[in-house]
Amino acid sequence: MEQRGRDARRERQRWVACMFALVLVWSGASAQIKYSIPEESKEGTVVGNIAKDLGLDKNTLKERGYRIVTGSAEPLFQVNQNDGILYVNQKVDREQVCEESNTCVINLKTVLENPLEIHYVAVEVTDVNDHSPSFPEKRKKIEIFESVPPGKRFQLQAASDADVGVYSVQQYKVSHSDHFRLEVIDRGENGKIPVLVLQKPLDREVMKRHTFTLTAVDGGKPPRSGTVELTVDVLDVNDNFPIFTKDSYSVTLSENAPIGTTVIQVNATDLDEGSNGDVIYSFGNTVNSKIRKIFNVDANTGELIVTGPIDFEVKDNYEIDIQASDKGTAPLTTDKSVQIKIIDLNDNAPEIEVTSFSDAITEDARPGTTVALISVNDLDSGLNGKVICFVSEDVPFTLTPSLQDNMYSLVTKSSLDREKQNRFDLTIVAKDAGEPVLSSEKAISVIVSDVNDNRPEFLLSPYTFYVTENNPPGASVFSVKASDVDEDDNALISYHILRDGGGDRKLTSFLNINSENGDILALKSFDFETLKTFQFQVVATDSGNPSLSSNVTVNVFILDQNDNAPVILYPASSNGSAEGVEEIPRNVNAGHLVTKVRAYDADIGYNGWLLFSLLEVTDHSLFGLDRYTGQIKTLRSFTETDEAEHKLLILVKDNGNVSLSATATVVVKAVEPKEAFAASDVKSAAKDDEENNVTFYLMITLGSVSALFLISIIVLIVMQCSKPTDYSSKYLQDVNYDGTLCNSIQYRSGDRRYMLVGPRMSIGSTIVPGSNGNTLVVPGRRQVSGEVRHVLIIVCLL
Repeated sequence: MEQRGRDARRERQRWVACMFALVLVWSGASAQIKYSIPEESKEGTVVGNIAKDLGLDKNTLKERGYRIVTGSAEPLFQVNQNDGILYVNQKVDREQVCEESNTCVINLKTVLENPLEIHYVAVEVTDVNDHSPSFPEKRKKIEIFESVPPGKRFQLQAASDADVGVYSVQQYKVSHSDHFRLEVIDRGENGKIPVLVLQKPLDREVMKRHTFTLTAVDGGKPPRSGTVELTVDVLDVNDNFPIFTKDSYSVTLSENAPIGTTVIQVNATDLDEGSNGDVIYSFGNTVNSKIRKIFNVDANTGELIVTGPIDFEVKDNYEIDIQASDKGTAPLTTDKSVQIKIIDLNDNAPEIEVTSFSDAITEDARPGTTVALISVNDLDSGLNGKVICFVSEDVPFTLTPSLQDNMYSLVTKSSLDREKQNRFDLTIVAKDAGEPVLSSEKAISVIVSDVNDNRPEFLLSPYTFYVTENNPPGASVFSVKASDVDEDDNALISYHILRDGGGDRKLTSFLNINSENGDILALKSFDFETLKTFQFQVVATDSGNPSLSSNVTVNVFILDQNDNAPVILYPASSNGSAEGVEEIPRNVNAGHLVTKVRAYDADIGYNGWLLFSLLEVTDHSLFGLDRYTGQIKTLRSFTETDEAEHKLLILVKDNGNVSLSATATVVVKAVEPKEAFAASDVKSAAKDDEENNVTFYLMITLGSVSALFLISIIVLIVMQCSKPTDYSSKYLQDVNYDGTLCNSIQYRSGDRRYMLVGPRMSIGSTIVPGSNGNTLVVPGRRQVSGEVRHVLIIVCLL
């Protein structure tokens, strides 16, 4: 029994051992493991290590061809033959693989060869909240009559969610509404159903449409949601009057508004619908015919339109009743008054009126003197009637406002000077303050009358005149002229010579002036040799009251005239004729000085420049005459056939424009040498006495002229010092003399040197025949010491 028990235990142990071995063998040939991954895992995500979990040698996986058995489609998972790791081959979408199943498991079969082994791997794809709830429509419209009682229920379409479990739709919410609330019906696996319940009566006239949002929320964390916009339209019943949108209507309208202008648009509404809610417009019963001619109302739009002229000056405001009515069977009407205020436009330019005007004003009028009174009027009102008035030009006049509105005074604002401007053409401009600005202009002319406020002015100061001597007595010699910028009697000038007690009083007594034109007449002829210059003053006086005057200095220089004929000094004159006898030896050679004709001329310059010439000679080949010195010389030696006595007629003439002349006769006798010497001694003694007398007279003349010259210089210096600087400077500039007494030009003729002496001429002047000059004989070096020197002295003035 006991043995039987021991055998039974051994049998059970062997069975257990066999079963265990069988399990081990089966597990070695076929095994299954399970993994879990979330959906939407990325490619390459490791699912699990199959080789490790199954106890496989990873080094033999590749040799034994370890792989996953799949169909033709791209597998979702792959196993790495190198390390036995199972990884995601492509992105797994749970909703696509398992659709709406609560549990999503993907079974994989893996195979090993040599020996054959099959292993099953289960991969559970867990759900993630990657989908939001959604409604079939984005907007849902529901129509409900306003007569439906509260408590009425309206079932809505439920939202769907591709996720499962807690990630599916868990609740509904609705936005705030006073008239509706939301209930949710839970139908288990069929989900939850939203129901809209009316909890307050509807009134279409109060609100004809109700809009709110229904939201479905899932159980994810964070939760996802979806919405639908619910619109409830309330159907109408006709029970309302037209109502204007405003309690009162008021509008402004500019005058002169063009016809067709819309003044205002009134608007009335009727809460009813259809024809009961259509509104038409018309004038009220109280609107008169005049207004109906000016305005019209559009029946459909309610626009009030201008149909006639709008004039602010005729009527500045209107009150018009407009009626609104619906198109119901029994129309309901409502009246509303429209206030129209007409705005004044700036359509009237200012008007300028000169109420008082003085067309002339004296030039000595003080600033502020009133010239005219100006009134301005503008028919517009407000700013359009506010006027600004001013003078447009830059003139010495201005407008000053008076105490009364729109009244101005035209007054002077600065001193006037008729001599600068004797007439002002003014433009008075008036501008209003409207928009656009309107303006008007008024032109007036103001004449400036003269007062005697300007002295006569001479054209030159001082005057310098050059008068040729020997002028005819009583003839006009020169003229002065003065002008006065005043007018009429104030510019009427008279002239007179100022005769005071000065040194020139005697000279001015021989002068007379035409008081009207300033012509000055000489009552006697002037003589240059007696008077060379003098000075006096002329006064110009106007005829104004009181009169004004001015004076000017007149400097007069007497010009020389060729009025003196040459005077023969040698040969000496006897009984009105100059004749002399000269004896010379017959044996003289050519070039022998026979004699010298001497003469002088009281004139100066070219008028006193003397030239000598032979008028008659018995033998032209024997004697010659130097035209500048008057020397008579032999041209050749005497021959036996030559006559013993020769007569020479010498002509001496000056170089004036109309030359004057004198003649002298020289008789030359050819004698034997002894007779000639005896006669020469006698003549020499006589000549010495005669020449000494002539030299004495010349010295007296030279001293007199020098004294006269010094006196003239002193007088001129005193006159210059006693006059203003400007006069003296002008005086010095006008005088042709430059301060040098004389100008000299030297020349040679034969063995003699000559010097032409005369007044210095201005720059650029030339010496031409006929001008003034004197000849001064300069003795040559070879001349004998006993030769008489004759000097012609001519006074040279400044």
